[in-house]
Amino acid sequence: MASKRDFYEILAVSKSASAEEIKKAYRKVAMQFHPDRNPGDKSAEDKFKEAAEAYEILGDADKRSQYDRFGHNAFAPGRGGGSHGMNMDDIFSQFGDIFGEDMFGGFFGGGNGRNRGGRSSGTRGSNLRVKIKVNFEEIAKGASKTIKVKKYVSCNTCNGSGAKDKNSMQTCGSCGGSGQVRRVQNTFLGQMQTVTTCPTCNGEGSTITNKCTVCKGDGRVYGEETITLDIPAGVQDGMQLSMSGKGNMGERGGAPGDLIILIEEEANIFLHREGLNVAFDLFISFPDAVFGIQTEVPTIDGRAKIKIPAGTQSGKIFRLKGKGFPSINSHEKGDQLIHINVWTPQHVTPEEKQTLERMQDSQSFQPKPDKNDKTFWEKIRETFN
Repeated sequence: MASKRDFYEILAVSKSASAEEIKKAYRKVAMQFHPDRNPGDKSAEDKFKEAAEAYEILGDADKRSQYDRFGHNAFAPGRGGGSHGMNMDDIFSQFGDIFGEDMFGGFFGGGNGRNRGGRSSGTRGSNLRVKIKVNFEEIAKGASKTIKVKKYVSCNTCNGSGAKDKNSMQTCGSCGGSGQVRRVQNTFLGQMQTVTTCPTCNGEGSTITNKCTVCKGDGRVYGEETITLDIPAGVQDGMQLSMSGKGNMGERGGAPGDLIILIEEEANIFLHREGLNVAFDLFISFPDAVFGIQTEVPTIDGRAKIKIPAGTQSGKIFRLKGKGFPSINSHEKGDQLIHINVWTPQHVTPEEKQTLERMQDSQSFQPKPDKNDKTFWEKIRETFN
């Protein structure tokens, strides 16, 4: 399977481009590859869809931020936005804000934010946001979570139409069912014909004479949906994922919004995170530091045995390769770091005190500089300079 092209490359803009520059770039590409300008050209249609996907992400500040941090993995199928969940109607629904009310209606006969026949599919539903808590194991391996979301869902009584029955829908008398009205204007360039959304039916092509008694004509009711979330391995606290079409249902058959999933990382009682690495503070006694010890430490996968060699200094860091978190945007994987802390007793017995006092005078127990330490050699140079 071919990898996706970079969104910035598709729109021919730099990563530092402003929102207005991105919008202008999308206008240019969309005009160039618009299907009505390239009839029957599958390659042009693919580039048109590709540009729409790029703008859907880069034109949204939150989605752009996630893309800049995690690349295409932040919007993978089943988790992200992007045109994998967009059809041509969804793409044309962007044009009202990008090209203005009449741009495609006047020049291509399409429908600014409408379907290709000119009719509206109702009002698009709003996005929803939920917080999902994940523990270290779920971050490391990925997880599937099932949640119940309270939101607007399609009315089962009228199947989202908002009408009591089929006889309660009638063709709009103003637009004849097209959802658009045409008008001719005299300008200094001559007569110009423009197409606008029908104000009577709001572009739907029909009006309701008898509303559904359950949804009162909205085509949706407040309810609950059970949704399964696919959490990818390597997510981080504060990251946002998106599920296309799982937000609030739109009015009168309008497309649903998206479900935005905010990742909240649960603290671990033993481990803490350092980027892709997992860290653990291991406290050992002074004798263990002197003579060495074999012990167990907690990891994401359970417990692991490690050997602390004799003479280990406090502050030493041991590494368990590949025992950390995976990167969501590459094949990189972190390690587990074990920070050694030599425990200093706060209370000792008289006998222990005598033993420690004898050790205090011993050369074996005097601190010695580490000649591999750069700081040691810098001090030497300072002494002789």
